Amino acid sequence: MKLLLLLTPKNQTSYLEINSTIRQALEKMDNRKFTVVPLLDSAGKYISTISEGDILRYIKNHENFDLKAAENVRVCDIEKYRPYVALNSNADVQDVIEMSLNQNFIPMVDDRGMYIGIVKRKDVIAHLYGEFKKHMKSE
Repeated sequence: MKLLLLLTPKNQTSYLEINSTIRQALEKMDNRKFTVVPLLDSAGKYISTISEGDILRYIKNHENFDLKAAENVRVCDIEKYRPYVALNSNADVQDVIEMSLNQNFIPMVDDRGMYIGIVKRKDVIAHLYGEFKKHMKSE
């Protein structure tokens, strides 16, 4: 199976630049109803992810935190509890299936580490289910 068939391209995904603020991250997550968003550098290289939980832990550990402070703290300064691992677009399908057990999506990068999009767990399951149905019909 070609992984690129399951790819949701970069221009159809939400992501943040590494220098974005907590407020920008919260607004993007709230508007799109996402719990995890990829982080890219200014050139478009995949760096990590930021989750709602990462932000909540940061807020909890900073006593006088308010929305004004959220405009001054960059997401790159927040400790990531469980950042999503990216895969190269030439990766093996078994790696994608295995990673989708623990991640809602798999960030995909090209040979230069540039972010090209995501493979969603939902799409992996749908593909596997389609293959399963084909197999069941042929028996």
